[in-house]
Amino acid sequence: MQIDGRSADLSGLILNIARDGDRSSFAALFTVLAPKVKAYLLRLGATHAQAEEWVQDTFLTVWRKAAYFDPARAGAATWIFTIARNLRIDGVRRDRRASISEDPFEPEPPPPADARLSANERDDKVREAMQDLSQDQIQVVRLSFFEDKPHSVIAAELGLPLGTVKSRLRLAMTRLRHALEDAR
Repeated sequence: MQIDGRSADLSGLILNIARDGDRSSFAALFTVLAPKVKAYLLRLGATHAQAEEWVQDTFLTVWRKAAYFDPARAGAATWIFTIARNLRIDGVRRDRRASISEDPFEPEPPPPADARLSANERDDKVREAMQDLSQDQIQVVRLSFFEDKPHSVIAAELGLPLGTVKSRLRLAMTRLRHALEDAR
């Protein structure tokens, strides 16, 4: 392989990096293989931004781990492409986990059985306490809390002054609070 007009061995370049921290060997290795690694990652489906990032990470790993390279076990290009492939796999897994955990449409898990039981007991107590309210108070509580209507709309629907609606709600809430405190 020709690099800057002279013959160079890729394995020798990695060994120079490992032995001496040789920046010129690293630059030569990067010049020769970075475009090929990027093309490889693009063929595997990476976006241009992902491929650029993974190429940078690949060669950073080569710089840091050059001492682990063994030319008897693999060729230099094979070793570098394996690093790139593994970084891609890790990146895809990380992205997949992030997209799965951030799904806004994922249903919430059902509440535990003891929470459902407590909620059912609380609902029964509220229903029982509401039976002690007048029909006028039940009507404004139902419209306000169960139908989620504003006080002004309730007043208009029932033909009552706004102050009367608020007064009935306040009295109903006071009675419910006392009834529920006594039920504990």
